[in-house]
Amino acid sequence: MSYPKQAYFGAGGEVSAHFLPTDTEPNVGESGDDMCIRYLATNDMTRGEFGLYRVMMKEKSGGPKTHFHRTISESFFILNGTVRLFNGEQWVDGREGDFLYVPQGGLHAFRNDSDTLAEMLLLFTPGAPREEFFEKMSELSNATEEERAEFFDRHDQYFVD
Repeated sequence: MSYPKQAYFGAGGEVSAHFLPTDTEPNVGESGDDMCIRYLATNDMTRGEFGLYRVMMKEKSGGPKTHFHRTISESFFILNGTVRLFNGEQWVDGREGDFLYVPQGGLHAFRNDSDTLAEMLLLFTPGAPREEFFEKMSELSNATEEERAEFFDRHDQYFVD
């Protein structure tokens, strides 16, 4: 195993870090919504290396049905509360500190069945433009079946049930 190809060719480094305070407002949703998402590291910011998002789920809030991705892996790290995670075989209760990695093609789903708020980190690798996916999901209720299929295909989201 070796390191990736060199991406920085300068001699002395550069000021390019990105700091995001914890009280930054969510990018998608508002407090009181079933689910809010804060963009921590977007595909553009990481030059396609990964995307990292903080997901805050209200009590008894649903999530996506069982699905898989062809081009990206997805990892879940539970920050607090209990998140129901489907690992392709069974539903498990993910609690603070628990982690689930799903490679490309791996079936998975998540939701919050508990009576309390739950928060988790979502990591997609390599990076993908998931921001548009998160932002436009709410618009699909008025879309045709053809428009929905095109949207999910464009965003590497393949549902199985």
